[in-house]
Amino acid sequence: MNLICFDLEGPLTPQDNAYELMKLFPRGGKIFEVISRYDDLLTLEGRPDYEPGDTLALITPFLAYHGIEEEQIAAMGQKAGLTPGATELISKLKSRGWYVFCISTSYEQYAFPVTQRLGIPSENVTCTSFPLAQIRQLLSQDEFALLEQTESEIVNLNPVTDDTKIREYLDYFYWQKLPQTRSGRMIGQVKPVGGRRKVEALERFSTRMGKPLSYWTAVGDSITDFKMLQAVNKAGGLAIAFNANEYVLPYSTIGLASVSLYDLWVVLEAWGKGRRHAVERVAEEREKTGGSGDREHFHWLDGTKNIAPALEIHKRIRRLVREEAAKLG
Repeated sequence: MNLICFDLEGPLTPQDNAYELMKLFPRGGKIFEVISRYDDLLTLEGRPDYEPGDTLALITPFLAYHGIEEEQIAAMGQKAGLTPGATELISKLKSRGWYVFCISTSYEQYAFPVTQRLGIPSENVTCTSFPLAQIRQLLSQDEFALLEQTESEIVNLNPVTDDTKIREYLDYFYWQKLPQTRSGRMIGQVKPVGGRRKVEALERFSTRMGKPLSYWTAVGDSITDFKMLQAVNKAGGLAIAFNANEYVLPYSTIGLASVSLYDLWVVLEAWGKGRRHAVERVAEEREKTGGSGDREHFHWLDGTKNIAPALEIHKRIRRLVREEAAKLG
């Protein structure tokens, strides 16, 4: 039995849905970039009860304040671009008897339309529940001024150079000021499927299929995926970093930097025939010959201490495929 689980944003679609939603209102893109950096800082610090990807909870008051509708999120899922080669790869995997799953931090209104277009059954998808219409009722007129003032402060922060200021201001806003308001309850209503929650989702799929993580292949690219990839790699499964950043490569079995997801087929075919030993042979052979232009840059990562050469290539290809979203953690 061959089992594979994809992250959604990155491997299957180049778009970052939350980023695009925030761009629907003035200054929203900049606000998201700062909050996304704050998410990285909290994750790297190891803040208790915080998981990578909880950005999707932190932006909830702003989405509600600006009147974003669930229908807008769903519409984005219907028309979102797909990563080149994703449709072809999933079609081939299914035709060869693979069971395909997706675990995504994305809001459900976005994740389900995208995975449906790719032919992944809804029962094989786990994503973030987001009852936005219900959550919006928690926002009162009295809090509009607070959110407007907060936005004015956030846009003056630089997500590249202002880590200390970002921590100080957003710590105050999220953990002192906002909890005193009704809209502070909004954040508690949303539990993004990132970090440890991705591992838990994969373990549920694993139990359902009756196969331990050593039988699984997992594909991810960003900070929300590193715990899932780490768990699969440690169990002896195949953890694949696809056009990944520095938060993911150290926890993966192999890496692929390519403008086409279909290039994964060669290692997935090897996995199906001879598991990790076969994959290691293929990856190391490809690594010696190098990639072809912007495709087929494979790296065997398990046990590798120096990820710098791989990271340089992944960053370059990531920018090509993901464009603006590439700069997010």
